Amino acid sequence: MSLLSNAALRATSGPLILNSGIGKLKMDEGTYGYLKGMAATGVPAVEKLSDQQFGKALAFGETALGAALLLPIVPAKLAGLGLTVFSAGMLTMYFGNDEMTQDDGIRPTQEGTGLAKDFIMLGAGLALLFSSKK
Repeated sequence: MSLLSNAALRATSGPLILNSGIGKLKMDEGTYGYLKGMAATGVPAVEKLSDQQFGKALAFGETALGAALLLPIVPAKLAGLGLTVFSAGMLTMYFGNDEMTQDDGIRPTQEGTGLAKDFIMLGAGLALLFSSKK
């Protein structure tokens, strides 16, 4: 993968995730609870965390991943691994919640459109992960 294509994948997904993580740093506990409930549809073990623990971990994780994608010192394969795992986790919510998909189980409903972007991020993560750059 060329340096330009690597940078393009990182520069499009990095700011999106970084902004999302920073936005979650100051959310209230009720919002963390809502997000935890959504996450639990894909990863049931999340229910064991308190709303505050989950929310802070999510905010920190997204912020760290967004920063890693934007920092050129982080190897492409490592950034790609992080993006792949993150987007795959997001897709478990997409497929685990019937309200996110239409009757065919694939196409997003209005509620699922926000999570459907994670298919694109999964592709970007896999491209970085399997790139020839180290």
